[in-house]
Order: sequence, then structure tokens, then C-alpha cells
Amino acid sequence: MGLRVPQKTSTMVFGRAPQGSGRGTYIRNGGYLIMSVVAAAPPVPADSSSQASLIARWYVLLMMVVVYTLSIADRYSVFTVMEPIRLELHLTDSGVAFLTGTMLAIFYVLFGFPLSWLIDRVSRRVVITFSVLGWSAMTLSTGLARNYWQLLWSRLGVGVGEAGGTPGANSILSDYFPVVRRPMALTIFALGAPIGSWIAASFAGRVADQFGWRQVFIWLGFAGVVFAIWLYATVREPRRGCLDRNLHTKTPSFMAAMRYLWNQRSAVHVIMATSVTALWGWGLMVWTPTYLMRTYSLSAGEAGQVTAPMHLYGGIAASLLTAWLLGRPWMANPKRIVWLLGTVIGLSTVASFVIYWTHSLALVKILFWFFIPSIYFYIGPGFGLLNNLAEPRMRALFCAAVLFVANIFNLVVAPQFVGFMSDWFHAHSYTSAEALRLAQLCLVPTGFWATFHFFWSARDVVEDQERATGVKV
Repeated sequence: MGLRVPQKTSTMVFGRAPQGSGRGTYIRNGGYLIMSVVAAAPPVPADSSSQASLIARWYVLLMMVVVYTLSIADRYSVFTVMEPIRLELHLTDSGVAFLTGTMLAIFYVLFGFPLSWLIDRVSRRVVITFSVLGWSAMTLSTGLARNYWQLLWSRLGVGVGEAGGTPGANSILSDYFPVVRRPMALTIFALGAPIGSWIAASFAGRVADQFGWRQVFIWLGFAGVVFAIWLYATVREPRRGCLDRNLHTKTPSFMAAMRYLWNQRSAVHVIMATSVTALWGWGLMVWTPTYLMRTYSLSAGEAGQVTAPMHLYGGIAASLLTAWLLGRPWMANPKRIVWLLGTVIGLSTVASFVIYWTHSLALVKILFWFFIPSIYFYIGPGFGLLNNLAEPRMRALFCAAVLFVANIFNLVVAPQFVGFMSDWFHAHSYTSAEALRLAQLCLVPTGFWATFHFFWSARDVVEDQERATGVKV
């Protein structure tokens, strides 16, 4: 949109603030608050610098989408090939859940806070680069593993590397996009989830069927190493808080940030809402390929093809629809965002119950078009809300907090809970397919728990956002 001011408007190319930049000024235009970094200088005609700034922002956003895509693909491909791994290593359901998900999640969450503390203090570009290099190298190691312990240590290493990727990406993007555009930008960032899940379902399944499950991780790991080098060479670090009215030059301590988080009551509920949604939706998806293979006698590749279109087309459509909605002026009020998310998750919980209750694969495929897009619908708005509820030098830590809870829920609690319940039902005379079906149904009601937290956060979200950003809703 056009914007004319009587000063020279400075821009940033790949995060470099020009010399002599002044204070940030917010200008209202067409219902939006837009931030412009202005310097006292004679008027000059508009040139290509503003266009370059726009290109730079979107380039960095697309690079962060790839970071998230690789993270999701490396993390969830193992669940597509979980049944072949279980059979090769002669494991129970709970045993393979511990090997493929729990160890990764434990080290992901343990290193999440230290790396986020680092992200709030040093170059995010460097942390993101080394995170991608680290988890990609350990993904390669997963493909080279020849026994239980080698595979265990490789998944552990993937968790350590991935701990720095998403918090770093969220933090750096918040300094490329202003307050009212962050939920939209982080919704575009969330496109990495459906694209990564499609790779994990379709690519991983086909490669496993043709070349064996180890080749999946060798190919993914190599691609990640190459991308990390390109990222370091082309992305630059922006100045922290450059697009916020409340500028904080001093980085708070860990405990001070946690106290601030606790006092932002809506942030606590947003963290719980998104985390429990991950417990419900992504927890169910962890076991879905195995469930389809057992219940409908499919191969890993065939099971992947059942869900792959919903992940790719449905997930991208849900994310883009969310981005479009959040770009509307009437969605600038964060209350409307949490009401929308709570409604969608509540309705999708009903669909998920039918999916794991019915014995009709045709009906399952139809309902997957409702259920699977819903597990992407909340990601971008959730990150956007949380970034707007945090002060600039607390954003990586807030992101680490939600990832800590969400990954404990969906990579530790959900897989182990379903695995233990499946083993228990199987020990009580149910077939392995029926045991897994009943275990999945035990997890379904947690979707309503998430709905409650979305609705409850609406009470304080406007006041909390204004306190954190200094921008009136």
C-alpha cells in the first residue's frame, strides 16, 4: 500500500539497519498501524529501496519456512516408518514410541530453554544455521544406524539440534514484520508444517518401500546440510525490537522473563491451548500411519499416500486461509483470533473421534480432509499471538516455553500413552489393530481441553498484548 511521509524513510535489506536511523514512528493507514523508521533528512522521491526491503523480508520469511519444513520432515518421517523399525528391532508399541519419539523430545525440551536464552542474546542467524547443521547431521546418522543404541543416540541428537530452529526463526521474523503483520507472517512460516508433514508421509513412505527406511534419513540429512550453508550465506541479522514501540535494550534474566510470562495470563492460556492441541492432533498423527497399516493392511508407502494429500493441500490451504483471515482489519482484535481457533479445534475433535471409530477407509479419507488441516490451522496464529504477548527480548524464551510444553505433550506423553494403552488392550485379548484403535480413541477427548483454553484466553488477551507491544488494539 502507498505510504508518504515528509521525511526520508529508511529501509532494511536482509536485516541491516541503515546508519543514522532514528526512532520508530507508527502511522495509521487504512486501519493498520504501520511502523516506519524515519531519519531527519530532506525529502527524497520514492525509489526501489522500499521494494528491496519488502523482497528482503519475504525472502527471509521463505527461508524460515524451509527451516521449519526440514525440522518437521526430519522429526516426523520416523513415524511413517515406525512399523518397519519396530518389526526389525522386535519392539513393543511402547518400546518403539520411546525410541522414535520420547528420546528426541526429552533432549529437544531440555536444550530448548538454554538455546532460547542464547537466541535472545547472540546472532539468531548463527544459532539457526548451526541448529539446522546439527539436526541434519544426526538425521544422516539415523540412516546409518545399525542397532537400537545407535538409532537411539541419533534421535537424541536430532532433538538437540531442532531445539534452536523454531525459537530462532520466530524471533528473527518478529524483527522483519511489524506487530499487526506478525500473526500473518508467522502463519506463512507455519506452512513448513504441512509441507514437512507431506514429505514425512509421501516421500518417506515411497523411499522406504523402494529403498528401505534408512535411505529416508540419509537423503533428508544431506539436503539439510546443503541448505544450512545457503542460509548462512544469504540471511542477515536485524536489530532486535526495531519494529516495536516499547524498546528494551536490556535483556531480562530467565526468571524475570518467566515471571512476566506468568503475569501475562492470556499467554499462559495460549501456551496451554496450542500445546494441548498438539497433544490431541499431532499425538493422534504419530500413530496414524501404523494404525492404517494394521487396520487396512497397507504398506508404509500406501499409508503415507492416504494422508499425504491432506497434509500438503489441506494443510497449506488451512494455513493460507488463516493468513488471509488474519490480514483482514476486523481480525486485528486478538479476541477474535482465539475464538476462531477454539471453534475450529472443537469441531475437528468430533471428526477425529469418527475417524478412529469407523471401519470404513472411504469415510476415514473424507474426514481426514477436516481433521488434518485443523492441526495446521492453529500454528501460525498461536506463534503470532505469543510473539505479541512477549516483549522483544523475551520472544525466543516465550517460544521455547510453548515448544517445551507442546513437545512434551505430543512427542512424549501422547506416543507413550497410546503405546502403553495399545499394549494393555493387546494383552487383554484384542488384536494389535483393535488395541491401537481403542488407544487412539482414549486420546481424542483432549481436543475439547484445548478448546477451553482458547476461549478462556480471550478474557485478557487485548490488555496483555497492549502491555507487551505498546500498540493499542
